[in-house]
Amino acid sequence: MSKYLQLIAHPQELRAVIQWSVWHEPLYPRNPAKETDNLKRCYELLGYTSRSFAAVIEELAPELREAVMLFYLILRGLDTVEDDMTIPNRVKLPILRTFYENLTKEGWTFKDSQEKDKAVLEEFDKVIYEFSLLKPKYKEIITSITKTMGNGMADYCEDEDFNKKGVNTVQDYDLYCHYVAGIVGEGLTRLSVSGGSADPRLLENPHLHNSMGLFLQKTNIIRDFHEDLLDNRKFWPKEIWAKYADSMEDFVKPEYAEAGVHCLSELVANALEHIPDCLYYLAAVKEQTMFNFCAIPQVMAIATLELVFQNKKVLTGHVKIRKGTSVLLIMRATSVRETYNIFQEYCRKIHARNTPKDPNYMRISIACAKVDQFIETIFPTQKEVKEEIATEEKPESPASTKEILTIVLLFGSTLAITSALMLGVAWYFGARFDLAFAAIKENFLGVADSARDEL
Repeated sequence: MSKYLQLIAHPQELRAVIQWSVWHEPLYPRNPAKETDNLKRCYELLGYTSRSFAAVIEELAPELREAVMLFYLILRGLDTVEDDMTIPNRVKLPILRTFYENLTKEGWTFKDSQEKDKAVLEEFDKVIYEFSLLKPKYKEIITSITKTMGNGMADYCEDEDFNKKGVNTVQDYDLYCHYVAGIVGEGLTRLSVSGGSADPRLLENPHLHNSMGLFLQKTNIIRDFHEDLLDNRKFWPKEIWAKYADSMEDFVKPEYAEAGVHCLSELVANALEHIPDCLYYLAAVKEQTMFNFCAIPQVMAIATLELVFQNKKVLTGHVKIRKGTSVLLIMRATSVRETYNIFQEYCRKIHARNTPKDPNYMRISIACAKVDQFIETIFPTQKEVKEEIATEEKPESPASTKEILTIVLLFGSTLAITSALMLGVAWYFGARFDLAFAAIKENFLGVADSARDEL
């Protein structure tokens, strides 16, 4: 009932939900009637593990749809093994490090997981079969990324210091987010470029797709603070939170609420600094459905980041953007310009709530200003552009005869009054105008007569 009340309280979001439900049609609609039972089951597993990703993946162009769907399921299976704390390391580590090899083992499954997404592992043989039907270029990319990600996860599982104390430095924080999200961005970029959906130059600038992954992952880590704390997982880097408390558990205490909000602000500032790279990346995605697939999670992330900024509820519970907001963002994020507008709007909201009392005030202000500057450089505000064009193109109106006569009379009057005053002052102090006139007559007229005689 609360969801319906939220929609009623936000008419714009209610309209978006109705429009999406009634009139939305995918550019490349999926046709389950032409799919095998095995392939349909893979799409069902996709829906079970992530409704939001399932929606955008199913609307991808046919060339990439199945490759991305299987890529997601494979990484979801890998992530399920890593997240399952009931699996001892002696069993978990070999599975993580060799998980990529299972992609060529017909019939392989894993039935010992207790995680909520265990169905993917229990029916992984179906994923393997569909994977075998992909084009070799897609299989090579997915295998490579799975190998890198599995070994990265295993390294963290073996790290006792990480398991007990969590992430230590900001550099460790970036590296962890790289392994769980930045590498996924690399895989999607390689798939997109191979399928002709993105500019190949993206592969020459790996920091761009890495920032795409880090921005999403850091936003999730900030939002999920309380949930992770209950599960004894600590992803906020100690280098940051130790400035504000002796332990992360302190932030749930009322007396540490302000310190927790300040810590939250520093983490938000850290995430905001990835946005220019993300915007640059999105401008290089050429195909419409792939652009939607990349842009939608990004606009959800900036909306979430704005929601958690200076929000004490993050420290004691779970917060998330409204469903109506999500639908509205999905409908809007269909072009580079409108996606940039969304980022600009939310960054300006963050900047508006920023306060000098926050020790991270300047850093957040600079980060928001850089986003605004980046967007204004590419898409100047329309109102300002129109005013500039109007000023440049406005013809100068010709002066009327009355105006010209008025100017001449004013100038003449000013000259006459000034001259009279100067002559009056000179006469008062004894100037001999008779001698001056005689000299002028003699010199000027004498010279003129001589010149005339020479001619």
